[in-house]
Amino acid sequence: MKVYDAPHIRNVALVGHSGAGKTQLASAMLFDADAVSRLGHVDEGTAVTDFDEEEIARRHTLSASPAYAEWQKTKINLIDTPGMANFFSDTCSAMRVADAAVVVVDAVHGAEVITERVWDEAAALGLPCVVVLNRLDRARGSLQRSLESLQSAFGRTVVPIQLPIGVEAELRGVVDLVAMKAITFGDDGRTVSIEEVPDELAGEAGAAREALIELVAEADDRLMEQFFEASTLSQGELLVGLQTATAARQVFPLVCTSATANLGIQPLLDAIVSYVPSPVSRALPAVNSTGEAASYDPGDTVPTALVWKTIADPFAGRVTLFRVASGVLKADSAIHNVNTDVHERIGAVTLMQGKTQESIGEIRAGDLGAVTKLKDTRTGDTLASRDSAWRFAPFRFTDPVLSYAIEPKSHGDEEKISTALHRLAEEDPTIRYTRDPQTGQLLMSGQGQRHIEVTVAKLRRRFGVEVTLKLPNIPYRETIKAAAEAHGRHKKQTGGHGQFGDCKIRVTPLERGEDFQFIDEIFGGSIPRGFIPAIEKGIQEASKRGYLAGYPMVDFSVTLYDGSFHPVDSNEMSFRMAGRLAFRDAMSRAKPTILEPVMTVEVYAPSDFAGDLMGDLNGRRGRIGGMETRGASTAIKAHVPMAEMLTYEQQLTSATGGRGSYHMEFSHYEEAPAHVRNQVVADAKGEGDTRDDDS
Repeated sequence: MKVYDAPHIRNVALVGHSGAGKTQLASAMLFDADAVSRLGHVDEGTAVTDFDEEEIARRHTLSASPAYAEWQKTKINLIDTPGMANFFSDTCSAMRVADAAVVVVDAVHGAEVITERVWDEAAALGLPCVVVLNRLDRARGSLQRSLESLQSAFGRTVVPIQLPIGVEAELRGVVDLVAMKAITFGDDGRTVSIEEVPDELAGEAGAAREALIELVAEADDRLMEQFFEASTLSQGELLVGLQTATAARQVFPLVCTSATANLGIQPLLDAIVSYVPSPVSRALPAVNSTGEAASYDPGDTVPTALVWKTIADPFAGRVTLFRVASGVLKADSAIHNVNTDVHERIGAVTLMQGKTQESIGEIRAGDLGAVTKLKDTRTGDTLASRDSAWRFAPFRFTDPVLSYAIEPKSHGDEEKISTALHRLAEEDPTIRYTRDPQTGQLLMSGQGQRHIEVTVAKLRRRFGVEVTLKLPNIPYRETIKAAAEAHGRHKKQTGGHGQFGDCKIRVTPLERGEDFQFIDEIFGGSIPRGFIPAIEKGIQEASKRGYLAGYPMVDFSVTLYDGSFHPVDSNEMSFRMAGRLAFRDAMSRAKPTILEPVMTVEVYAPSDFAGDLMGDLNGRRGRIGGMETRGASTAIKAHVPMAEMLTYEQQLTSATGGRGSYHMEFSHYEEAPAHVRNQVVADAKGEGDTRDDDS
């Protein structure tokens, strides 16, 4: 295998909304660059980067997957990423090690909700973006409508550097606005002809080129002066200016393709080589030991690498994917994990072509690679020298939004579940699993129902563990609406030393999100100082089990203002019990109520469905916060109780024929309406009272 230096490497993440054609585009790029011998198709399950059984069955990318090709003596590393909100963290991880984002946009739908999310992530990382307007050969595929949608969302700096030749099914080529040449394609898409711009497109192409020149000139003072003097730029000036402006995120060039028909792929490869910066110009974000921003030299000879993904392979074991940030990482060498302070032995070093691993002797700075069987290295870790004073900035993974209880179908699988889930959590840090201390249930938490279903499928296929999913319990909370005073006295005499604790408290509501406050106003020694922490502990223990339905009590303060003690019988346990009794007494008069979690929901679908979707959200007790039209689609923002969203994924898919998507994240807690509160309390009593018995 050939080894590449950083100036001859381009690292790009293919990102965008689900269904825009990222995976098919990756397959076409690999085929046209002769990296693979046949053009893979998503619909046939032969795409290079969608090789997992679940991905093939669902026809959706579920995990970021790298591949590579050589074009114009330059290695292009592609990372095909998921376009569904449930798997967005994997997309973010891939963007951390890319030097540019290739934002793939469906020419029928324009900018969509995940398009906006990847755009924001690219901005946060400082990544240049190349926009690929894909599926232009589809009915209603339009450069003009899509460009209006993109510029409305991201600004006028999204600018075409190509125009399509032919519309919809008649698409047969593109006009290169930099070279002002027409590029037409043969029936196989790989045969390319360079011709003069057709007369019928000359006027449109000329105007589009002038708009491009003006935008590039605005990004550079020297070019602006040249533009004012000559009213234009030469092709060489335009090329260099476009390279600089793209790298600086001042211009976002747009190219035209149809990945399924294999049209426009070679000019796209040309654009990546020409306009995407090499790893030489980009250092990955780093921090020092205190978490402050730090820097390192990408040209340093000391090998360093960032682990951006872990794969749990049941046969090969743990596969660690990394980007070399400096130096050369060689096979059969050693390196230090800065995060875990563990020395790791590097065995065979490989390149990933989808699921295929190709052995290579070394990987140089700027390149992507993989290694197996590192014993103590996880996603986000830094591999460097033992005395390294810095590490790469930590990954921040999205907190789970939905939990399900899981139970093994076979008693023999109980021990295997924990091991298998641990392996999968290494691969996907957005999956969490915990044991509920109250119910004893094993809870699996993730980014949505589809995310959890995919994880269950992995448990079955990779580890032979069959589990049953049960709808999750909603994490309700309890709080109070009124202030109240209460008295708690614990007294027990059993012969010899007895037990005595006595306290008086005042409870008051707090603002939402303030949780719990304990205020000590004891004066004059009515309760010895050593017993006061025991009272607070008893109150907190009781509050965790709630009062109405067994849910934790939050957003209240307790002021301890009086009490009494016995010089012989008082001890910490007695005052702890007194605190619990005082809490229960206070709750009987403080108007306790139920809080329910409310989610921020953004639904994105073709505008034809907007009315029905808003009606459905209203029926789920949602509050519509806004509606925005983006091209042929509409984004609806709302706040909806979590309890109403458990089955929303299936409803949205059914209502929109699979064309709708949504993103959901926790927003806040608010008081549940009376009928919900009564039902929650009734359900809790039906399951048995889990509250304290005060004994």
